[in-house]
Amino acid sequence: MGCRQSFRQCCDRPKNTNVRISLPAVCFVWQIVMIILFGIFIRYDQESDAHWAEYRTFQNISSDIENDFYFRYPSFQDVHVMIFVGFGFLMTFLKRYSFSAVGFNFLIAAFGLQWALLMQGWFQSLDPMDEKIKISMESLINADFCVASCLIAYGAVLGKLSPVQLMVMTLFGITLYAVDEFIILNLIHARDAGGSMVIHTFGAYYGLSISWMLYRPNLDQSKRLNGSVYHSDVFAMIGTLFLWMFWPSFNSAITDHGDGQHRAAINTYLALASTVLTTVAISSLSQKTGKLDMVHIQNSTLAGGVAVGTAAEFMLMPYGSLIIGFCCGIISTLGYIYITPFMEKYLKIQDTCGIHNLHAMPGVIGGIVGAVTAAAASEGVYGKAGLINTFDFTGKWKDMVPSRQGGHQAAGLCVALCFGVGGGIIVGCILRMPIWGDAPDDNCFDDELYWELPEDEESIPPILEDNNHMRNRDVTESHFSMEQSQN
Repeated sequence: MGCRQSFRQCCDRPKNTNVRISLPAVCFVWQIVMIILFGIFIRYDQESDAHWAEYRTFQNISSDIENDFYFRYPSFQDVHVMIFVGFGFLMTFLKRYSFSAVGFNFLIAAFGLQWALLMQGWFQSLDPMDEKIKISMESLINADFCVASCLIAYGAVLGKLSPVQLMVMTLFGITLYAVDEFIILNLIHARDAGGSMVIHTFGAYYGLSISWMLYRPNLDQSKRLNGSVYHSDVFAMIGTLFLWMFWPSFNSAITDHGDGQHRAAINTYLALASTVLTTVAISSLSQKTGKLDMVHIQNSTLAGGVAVGTAAEFMLMPYGSLIIGFCCGIISTLGYIYITPFMEKYLKIQDTCGIHNLHAMPGVIGGIVGAVTAAAASEGVYGKAGLINTFDFTGKWKDMVPSRQGGHQAAGLCVALCFGVGGGIIVGCILRMPIWGDAPDDNCFDDELYWELPEDEESIPPILEDNNHMRNRDVTESHFSMEQSQN
C-alpha cells in the first residue's frame, strides 16, 4: 500500500490544467506517421511479391498452392475474428458501455496492428540486405497476437479510461510486447505457440498493474453502471462463443506445418471442452440456489485455452489436455468468486473484466505446464527427429537437452511477468498525467461521455404494473383475494 502511494505521489500532476490531447488529433497524426514509416520500412515478402513466379521457378516449386498463404490464411482469419468480434463482444456485458466496448476495441486493434507490424518487424523480420521489413501472412497473425495482449490489458481498465489513454496504453503495450517476445522466443529460446506467457501473462499483468496505478477510491459513484442487464450478457456470450470456437486456430496458427499444428488444435479443443463442464459444476456449487452465474460461463469457460497455449504443440496427450482444462475451470471460477473481491478490497486493483482469472492465472499455469512438459520430453515419446522439430533444437541450440529446455521455459515465464508488472507501473505513471482527459469517477462505465446515443430504454415510459402479469402475480392474487372476501 505504501509503495503504491509513493508511486502515485511521484506520478501525480496538477489536475487544473487546461491542456487536453484530443482523439481526432491523435488518430490523424498517428495515421500520417504510419504512412511515412510503412513507406520507408515495409515491403512484401517473397511469397506475396509479384516476383513470386520467378522465385517459384528458381526454387523448383511446382504449384502456387505451396504459397504460405494457403496454409496460414484460414488460421489468420480465425484469429482476426477473435480479435475484433470475440474480444469486442466479450466486453459488452456492462449495461451502458456496449458502444465503447466494441468501438474502442475496434479502434485500438486497428491502431495497434500497424505499430505491431513495425515493432515486430524491426526485431524479427528486418532484411539485412536492404534494411526493409518483409511482411507475410505470418506477420499479420503475429500482429494480431500482439494486439491481443493489449486487448487483454484493456479488460482490466474497461470503462475507466478515455480513448486517448487507451491508445497511449496500446502504443507502449505493443512496444513492450515486441521486446518481451524477442527476448523470450529468440534470446531465451522458449517455445510458446499459443502465447500463454508472451500474450496472456504479459497482457494480463500489464493491465492489472495499470489498474493498480490508476486506482479510483471513489469509483463507487459509478457503481450503478458497473453491472450487466439481460441483453448485455447475451451479447457478451456471443463474444465468448466466437473465442471458444476459434481458440484452436489461435493456439496453432504459427506452429510448424504438420504434426505440431495438428496436435496444438487437438490439445486446445480438448482443454476447452473440459473447462466448460468444470466451470458449470463449480459455478452451480458456489451458489446457494444451485443456479449458474453468467460471469463464470462467459469467462472461465475459456481458461483452458489460455493455459494449454504454451504446451499446445507438445506431447501433452489427450488426457493431459483434459486435466489442464479441468484444473483451470476450477481455479478461474473460484477466482471470480473469491480472488477478484479480495484484490479490489485489499490490493486496490479494480479489475473490471476479471482478467486475472481468465488470463493471468491460467497464463502462469500454462507457463508452468510448458516448463514441466518440456523438461520431461524424451526421445521415447517424441522420437529423435520429433524432439528436434518440436523444440527447434537446431543451429546454436543443437546441443540443447529437454531438461535444460524446461529451465528456459521457466525463465521465459519470469521475463513475461517482469515486463507485464514493470511496464504496467511505468505506463500507469504516464497515464496519470491530466492531459489525457480521463472520465470522472461518476461518469465511468457510461457511453454517453464519448458517443452520440439514440433514445435509450430508460427514457421510455414504464409499462403499467397491471400489464406485467408475471412480475406482479402476487399483487394480482392478493387483489383478487380481497375482492372475494368483500363479496
